[in-house]
Amino acid sequence: MNVAPGFMPPEGPQADDTPGALRVLFVDVGPEDRATLEALCPRSWWPRFLGDAQVALDDRAAALAQVLCVFVRTPVTRELLQRMPALRLVATRSAGVDHIDLAACRDRGIAVSHVPDYGAATVAEHTFALLLAIARQLCEARARALQGSFSYRGLTGFELEGKVLGVVGCGRIGSHVARIAKGFGMSVVTFDPRPRPEAALSLSVDFVGWSELLERSDVLSLHLPSTSETHHLLDDTAFARVKPGVVLLNTARGALVDEEALVRALDRGTVSAAGLDVLEHEGGAAPEAPMGCGGLGCDRGWGALHPLLRHPRVLVTPHVGFNTREAVARILRETVDNIAAWQAGQALRAPPGRFSIASGRAAR
Repeated sequence: MNVAPGFMPPEGPQADDTPGALRVLFVDVGPEDRATLEALCPRSWWPRFLGDAQVALDDRAAALAQVLCVFVRTPVTRELLQRMPALRLVATRSAGVDHIDLAACRDRGIAVSHVPDYGAATVAEHTFALLLAIARQLCEARARALQGSFSYRGLTGFELEGKVLGVVGCGRIGSHVARIAKGFGMSVVTFDPRPRPEAALSLSVDFVGWSELLERSDVLSLHLPSTSETHHLLDDTAFARVKPGVVLLNTARGALVDEEALVRALDRGTVSAAGLDVLEHEGGAAPEAPMGCGGLGCDRGWGALHPLLRHPRVLVTPHVGFNTREAVARILRETVDNIAAWQAGQALRAPPGRFSIASGRAAR
């Protein structure tokens, strides 16, 4: 069997020895995910797996690869693309594409696929896990119980029923958050660049302007991609307009929040508490799936001295909102399906448009 230099066939069933086999380079893949991908890949593909997030400058597999399959910790730069002359598709195992130089891909005629539908329920449920933990001070209560104290003093929480939840971005995840909120008896307002009349009817939510959302929300939940338009969407100016004592939730992207401004708002009491599954700097990119770092919950780059990690009214989880068995399986399956669809000449869904606060529309 003639193996192309730098490419290794799966360790399971042997791939077909076909001159036209599709050469796929999977980057930032842990052992468990490799086993799953090997089972999913068609026998006619020639896959190569790299455990590290970075592609070595002298990697022969990169030079030969027709498909590059990455996770968000691998920056797909113009320089990397120049070292991959055979590349025709970048398939990212994520919803976001901010780690990919889309302009460079367009210049080369390289297609890009992503996985936008992997886990609306998964992320929405984690959003409410953070909110409930804050509302009932679960971390503090557990710590007290572990000390052998069952005093309830100082652990008074608050009810969700009757509160106003402000959802920023009413896409798949935001809509699911709104549905869960209704089950708790909350009122929901949302700001979205593309108002959806059908969502307003089916979810019984009010689409409002940015200023009104900040002023009315008891709880503010972010569900937007990271773009130049959404960078530090919540800054000192925005925090000055929020309802005093608001609870902030972010299970989207860390760069949506100016972290220094958030610390100031927490210290002033403008923000009473924050539940964050993301920080702006998580080792260069934010993990969404257990790929690389040897398994689940990669925490590379998270320092214990980070002011938000140490703040008494902030609950941080290490970007695990995606991390359920069901969602991870969907990510891997849809990624392989995207590659197969591209190989068959089928149209791929384009990455999301840009979000603009100023225009109230999605920029293209």
